[in-house]
Amino acid sequence: MIHAKPFLKWAGGKTQLIDQIKMQLPDNVTNKAFTYIEPFVGSGAILFWMLKTFPNLEQAIINDINKDLIDCYLTIKENVETLIEILQKWEKEYHGLLDNQEGKKSYYYEKRNLFNSRKQDVIVQSALFIFLNRTCFNGLFRVNRKNEFNVPIGGYKKPQICNEDNLRKVSKILQKVIILNGDYSKTIKYASTNSFFYFDPPYKPLDNTSSFNSYTKNEFNDNEQIRLKEFCDELNKKNYKWILSNSDVKGKDTNNNFFDDLYASFNILRVNARRSINADSSKRGLLTELLIKN
Repeated sequence: MIHAKPFLKWAGGKTQLIDQIKMQLPDNVTNKAFTYIEPFVGSGAILFWMLKTFPNLEQAIINDINKDLIDCYLTIKENVETLIEILQKWEKEYHGLLDNQEGKKSYYYEKRNLFNSRKQDVIVQSALFIFLNRTCFNGLFRVNRKNEFNVPIGGYKKPQICNEDNLRKVSKILQKVIILNGDYSKTIKYASTNSFFYFDPPYKPLDNTSSFNSYTKNEFNDNEQIRLKEFCDELNKKNYKWILSNSDVKGKDTNNNFFDDLYASFNILRVNARRSINADSSKRGLLTELLIKN
């Protein structure tokens, strides 16, 4: 059994929610052959766990609207050795600037500009994506309306930029995964009779300062949250099982019934999670998130 793990740091990564998700899995996952579909794959924490845990998982389909991210998955699947070569070189160069803070800064912003020029071939672009993820502030991925990555350099002294062992493991398990780049609604055509969907969309912000959904140049706003619920209705009618995670806005404001009203006809659970990405360390810590299922 190959134990691959996420190759990226990711705001809202789901590793910490695996135990709660496990308890809510439908019977068709635990005792029959099934198709697994993840329409917002992000760093893939649930994907890698599902592939490791369920030998009865016959087919996996992942999707994301973020083209840079999906190009990265495809590069690891198809050209992992070339990618490793590039990352090893950059890691050596970056670590060589260990005691030269200005040199490190200059190196980081040079790579960020290169990434934003989007003139490199797909393997180099993917290497830049991983490099920036491992060296930027808190591993955050954020772009502006021009689709430019705009996260500053992080404070890591000697970050691991190339985990070649894990990249090779990820490449191996991705061989049996269909990788898509587009709107999540297109994933329905890959569903088979016994399918399970896990949704981890951009979360609804708890307040005006906590939004991390500038994950692509197009905002995932309330209308998008409503459209996603309508897609879940469609899956429900076809008897496909699904679980969806999102922020618990009611935990922040007891009068905010946005999700409680929207998903009133489904099962809504509140689970403990830990917020780890916030510039203000006092605002990190335990909070509740939603797991919603049909």
